[in-house]
Amino acid sequence: MSSDPIVHIQSRDNPLLKELRRLSQDSTAYRKQGRVWLEGDHLCRAALARGWKPALAVFKESFWPLAQVQYAQAAIKTIVMADALFADLSSLESPAQMGFVVDLPAAIAIDPLAASVVLDRVQDAGNVGSILRSAGAFGFKQVIALKGSAALWSPKVLRAGMGAHFGLRLIEGLEPEALDVLAVPLVVTSSHQGHFLHEKAPPFPCALAMGHEGQGVGPALQARASVAVRIAQPGGEESLNVAAAAAICLHMASLGVGLGA
Repeated sequence: MSSDPIVHIQSRDNPLLKELRRLSQDSTAYRKQGRVWLEGDHLCRAALARGWKPALAVFKESFWPLAQVQYAQAAIKTIVMADALFADLSSLESPAQMGFVVDLPAAIAIDPLAASVVLDRVQDAGNVGSILRSAGAFGFKQVIALKGSAALWSPKVLRAGMGAHFGLRLIEGLEPEALDVLAVPLVVTSSHQGHFLHEKAPPFPCALAMGHEGQGVGPALQARASVAVRIAQPGGEESLNVAAAAAICLHMASLGVGLGA
């Protein structure tokens, strides 16, 4: 076990427990605290696999004797709390056995040359997390969230991202003007105009913009775009879910065919 003392929490009034509860249940608390709560084995393993060092490891009292060595020794400080307190802390229907608190990386600037996903007011946390997974899977290592998009490090987005966060450059809260530094083509998606993907895929690398679930990509991004693309829908549906559309577009771009082919 760690040489640092293990802190046991038995009171609901413990100040650290209150901070953890805010992190786990408030979608933007991480911005004030500069830390993120990761609940459950999968997210914790994903963070460790990418070299993240947790500041805190938090365990249910009943699970602590069974905790794997890599979890028990992973963090700078270890917290063990009564099972009922951990359940109260959790935002899951079925609380996990453990969690990590990790420090957010320092603010970073846009990498102008990186293959990127731009989120233009994509508001559903599940959609955003799914898009992050697709971005990582298809080699788009930078995600830029404009103002009005779901908070990238919120608990719901983290769960939907399934660990993708830890391999991506994540930048949020920007205005459209910030994209003017991009040196790769800005490609906007549309349900009714632009090149069909199966005819001419987006170039790689590019910055692929996915828009608001109802309104699509806004005028500010459309005006900056090099090209617009759309997905053929022979079945006749009006549009696709934004996360599904993103997965298709990212996959096609990753093939490296390019609009100039």
